[in-house]
Amino acid sequence: MSDPAGLDRPGLTMCALCAGDTLGPADPRPGGQGGRVRELAAARRTGLTEVECLDVCESDVVVVRPSPVCRRTGARPLWLSRLAGDEATEALDDYVAGGGPGAVAVPPGLTAYVVPSPAES
Repeated sequence: MSDPAGLDRPGLTMCALCAGDTLGPADPRPGGQGGRVRELAAARRTGLTEVECLDVCESDVVVVRPSPVCRRTGARPLWLSRLAGDEATEALDDYVAGGGPGAVAVPPGLTAYVVPSPAES
């Protein structure tokens, strides 16, 4: 069954305070990394929650939340840090398009950005 409202898709949470820190003023993209993530969420009809702080004190923190179906099977959110630039955002897009945590393996293009959640630290 299709999900036109995007209710059973992975979601994203982004630290609005640190979005864009990694590339800083060298980022040529209007809106920087925050703009990239907002566009990705809109294109995938995926929920995006922007928060002030995710308590990991890193730059460009994005959390990929499992879809409700995957969460019920035990999937946990994937925490990413220093995720910036077109290439990293493209890898994030591929991961979200594939179903995210619990649905597909973390793609090689994202593994360098994976960090433990504050609960795991």
